[in-house]
Amino acid sequence: MTHRIALSRYLGPALLALALAACGGAQPDVPPPLSEEALGAVTDDAGAPRDQLARQVDDLFTAEGIGETRAVVVMADGNLAAERYGEGYDADTRFISWSMAKTVTAVLIGMLVADGKLTVGDPAPVPMWQRPGDPRSEITLRHLLQMRSGLRHTEAGDPPYESSEVRMLFLDGRDDMARWAKEQPLEAEPGDRFEYSSNTTVILADIAARALTNSEDPEIRRAAVDDFLKDRLFEPLGMASMVAEYDASGTLIGGSLMHASARDWAKFGEFMRRGGRSPAGEQLVPSRWIEAMTASSPAAAQYGFQTWLNQPLGEQGGEYGHPLFPDRAPQSLFALIGHMGQYVLVSPEQRVTVVRLGHSDSQERPPMLQEAADILALYPAR
Repeated sequence: MTHRIALSRYLGPALLALALAACGGAQPDVPPPLSEEALGAVTDDAGAPRDQLARQVDDLFTAEGIGETRAVVVMADGNLAAERYGEGYDADTRFISWSMAKTVTAVLIGMLVADGKLTVGDPAPVPMWQRPGDPRSEITLRHLLQMRSGLRHTEAGDPPYESSEVRMLFLDGRDDMARWAKEQPLEAEPGDRFEYSSNTTVILADIAARALTNSEDPEIRRAAVDDFLKDRLFEPLGMASMVAEYDASGTLIGGSLMHASARDWAKFGEFMRRGGRSPAGEQLVPSRWIEAMTASSPAAAQYGFQTWLNQPLGEQGGEYGHPLFPDRAPQSLFALIGHMGQYVLVSPEQRVTVVRLGHSDSQERPPMLQEAADILALYPAR
């Protein structure tokens, strides 16, 4: 005790704390050693301190209260920086997109616009809306892309089977999803209000099919869209695992049902980060279309063309909350986001794409996203 009193007189409070620690006092928290699995997930081209990246990726798999992470892929400056899978999953596993598919559908529409088959500012080419006196004739393709059609589409219902999404996917709309979605009346003026809606994306998928073929035959419609996507998008990107689902009418279920490996989801994110170019440099969709997809809607700052943005919430769109973290990453970051915690986070300024796939409920997603933000924080903006 006499020795400690003497130390306090001569060393001061700060140095005393260090001295007490050396004498067996309280020790600072030291993280546990990284496992071989954690260290092995990081490549030599990580572009960030290896141990730090391994630690942050490991946290996505081991932290409590964030749900189950099944796959993580990190791309940095075009190179594979980290890749890890949960038990029962691997590089060949096809993971369901849920709403990440919406962004793929927007790229499909962009290709058709570039081909001169569609025009963004024109009334949406939906014949049943063009009848005299139908107020839905005011809905443009841009309104649909930005989720501000004004149609009565309620994504989440109470009870769940009353939601427009559930009714369209699984109940009375399932055989011809686009028709069911298009038949819904307006509940707001077209363009006025943001309302996130899987029904809207299926309407876009139907518009794409009609731009590619005049046939009503389900197999012809399915083949037209499937072949177009493979030839113009998936094969140039090397996304060999991608499987898209179609309903009984041959319409792409473009709002929720695509399946691909984690690596292929990363390839799609990198394609968007490169402004619509393939790894070989081919411009698959005009760069200005990617710019439009990642520009804020007038009705919701956090949403573009079927794509979530890391922009601060504006005056409108706040009722949905913010799905990302504008306080922790560049505001140019954008994302594909799917039900129960599917994310492709793309940060052009940092030249980074982070894929996280798994299962997290509404309470688990915010802390899980903070773990993903920790990964992004390892990469400086350029």
